[in-house]
Amino acid sequence: MARKAARPARSTRKAARSTPSPSAARAAPSNDRDKIIAALFALLAEKPIERIGMAEIAERAGVSLTALRGAFGSPLAIIAARTKDVDRAVLAADLRDMAEEPPRERLFDVLMRRLELLAPDREAIRSLLRSAGRNPPLALVLNALTVRSQKWMLAAAGITASGPRGALRAQGLALLYGSVLRTWVRDDDPGLARTMAALDRALGRGQRLVGILDDLCFIPARLCRLRSRWRRRGDDAEESVAV
Repeated sequence: MARKAARPARSTRKAARSTPSPSAARAAPSNDRDKIIAALFALLAEKPIERIGMAEIAERAGVSLTALRGAFGSPLAIIAARTKDVDRAVLAADLRDMAEEPPRERLFDVLMRRLELLAPDREAIRSLLRSAGRNPPLALVLNALTVRSQKWMLAAAGITASGPRGALRAQGLALLYGSVLRTWVRDDDPGLARTMAALDRALGRGQRLVGILDDLCFIPARLCRLRSRWRRRGDDAEESVAV
């Protein structure tokens, strides 16, 4: 019953998101670094990453190959830079209004903010998802970038992302986020209703999974406690025999 009562608050936030955020528009590049990032993502909207060369990126960005090499070593390094920029933009947002919300609600808001910032990159991300589906090494690299990013999203939501349990949470969230991205790239609704429904379902699955993973993470600690207990019993037995 308490869970049903919490739904209207989320509905209010969904309604507020029906108007695209001003941050959804990409700012005009002001330096070579930003021009290079914009150039690659424009090219990704046109063709798969496997067919994009560094010379083509430099030409589209209007920079020399020397400048490109000084800034980035590969297209994947450019994608990593864009990912970091989005991370920082999400973290820079004022999240104090979410302090009293449950962790799942906070994470919902954080990830929706992220998707709003990614709006200019929708076609590029669609292209990357297609390439990752047929290129396992690329998928592994993109997964590593996503896991690193999702650690910061967990931190923004006030959820622990350190240690083995945090690593499991970040990997699980990366997989859930990837499934939501596949809905998001096909969601033409300005209010992102399908995306929000998919994210809500994914976080529900993740919440149940985290409960299981938390139990698993406690197993090594339990084993250590049991080992210490048996060791103490053994020591006591030896002392009894000695007496």
